[in-house]
This record gives sequence, C-alpha cells and structure tokens, in this order.
Amino acid sequence: MIDNSSVKLHGFNNLSKTLSMSIFDICYAKTREQVKEYIAYIDEVYDADRLTQILTDVTEIIGANILNVARQDYDPQGASVTILISEEPVVAETLSNTEEPGPLSKESVVAHLDKSHITVHTYPESHPENGISTFRVDIDVSTCGRISPLKALNYLIHSFDSDIVTLDYRVRGFTRDVHGKKHFIDHKINSIQNYMSEDTRERYQMIDVNVFQENIFHTKMLIKDFDLDNYLFGHGVDDYSPEMLANIEKALRKEMYEIFYGRNMPDM
Repeated sequence: MIDNSSVKLHGFNNLSKTLSMSIFDICYAKTREQVKEYIAYIDEVYDADRLTQILTDVTEIIGANILNVARQDYDPQGASVTILISEEPVVAETLSNTEEPGPLSKESVVAHLDKSHITVHTYPESHPENGISTFRVDIDVSTCGRISPLKALNYLIHSFDSDIVTLDYRVRGFTRDVHGKKHFIDHKINSIQNYMSEDTRERYQMIDVNVFQENIFHTKMLIKDFDLDNYLFGHGVDDYSPEMLANIEKALRKEMYEIFYGRNMPDM
C-alpha cells in the first residue's frame, strides 16, 4: 500500500477502483392495475433525465469532468445512463482516501480521474401472483487514479428508496513508484461500512464478506425498520383486514430476505 502524498510515482496512477451497487425497493401492489401504476410511477420518478442528474451529482462529488452522456428510456419499462468522465488537475491537499463517510449531497472535491465511467440501469419487475413488486437499480462508478468512488456511496444510497443494498468494491491493477516497486492499492480499507454515515449504519443490518489479499470488499445491507404502510402502493393499512395485512407482511419480508441472503426460502 502507498500514500500518494509521500511516495513519488513513476507516471500516472494506474490503479482502477470500481464501486458496484445493486439497490432494491420493494412494495405491494394488490391488483394488476396497481402493478401497472407502480411501474409507471417508478419509470416517471427514475427516468433517464432523473438518473442523469443523479450521476452528474456523483461526478461532482468525486471531482470528474463529464466527456459524454448516453441515456435511454426503454419500452415497456426501465432506463439506462452511461457517463464517460475524465481527469481534473490534482491538488494533493484536497485529496482523501481515508476511511470516512462521503457527503450526502454533492460538493466540490478535486480528484485525479482518467478513462473512467459511471453507469446506471433500472429493472422494475413484479411477481405474477402475490402482488410483490421489486425495483432494482444497478450502479457502477469506476475510476482510475488517486480518489476512491466510495466517496459517492452515501449520496447514492440516499438518492433511492433503498430497502436492500449489495455493494462490491474492487481495486485492480497496480501502479509503480519511481524505484519501480509495484503498489496494488493506495489507501487503507477494512470495510465498505467505514465510508457510510452514522445514520446509514444505524438504519441497516449489514454483513461483510471481504477478500483482503485480493483487494475485494463486499457488503450487504437490509433495512431494519419495517413500517408496513410504507410498502402498500395505492392503499393504506386501513384498507386491509388484519389477516390480509399479516399475509402481506410475510410476503414482503420473504422477498426482502431472499434478496438479502441470495437464495429462495420456504414460506414464512
């Protein structure tokens, strides 16, 4: 590991750092018509224009220049945005790879980035029988140079209704110092969780699976508080019988646990 403030590199920092996120929002839509309304709502709230703005904010947080934007709304549902970004001049005093939370909103941060990109894809879908609908967002923030895309983590989590989040952070390649010695990572990291704000850590149950020797870090997050009224699309709890509410809650929790643990589970 190197500290770029004290080690002189031979040429450009060639380390590639990628943050990959899958964010899931779960809801219950009773009728087929409500399912259509939910998907239409998601497509409207998270259309290509809105996603472009979110990714534009991310580029500001990590200090990048936008080179090109490609975006697309899909029929019947979903959207994608890809932004190519380039480097900014390096001001060493402003750079930080320390294990601390990034901002919850965009702010000015100068970074060294090149041959980098940010992408987002949305996947609304619904269960054909039990009324459960799931909205998934996949995001990749890939950078080359001295700053970690983990600085955008808090902002991205707070930009969506995140019930379940799976996170992967990987540092690839190597860079050399002026003596020719290879360096395979340029900052300390024990857990992705250390880059989350305190309120985020309190809201979620989290599990880490890390492979330190390969510079691979993985975290899974599951929302702790469960207010059923927040998951009923088009209706409230007063519109259902207690028995029906109990069945809906079981179905919602089963969906969330299956996504969090990555396997199908028996009925609860």
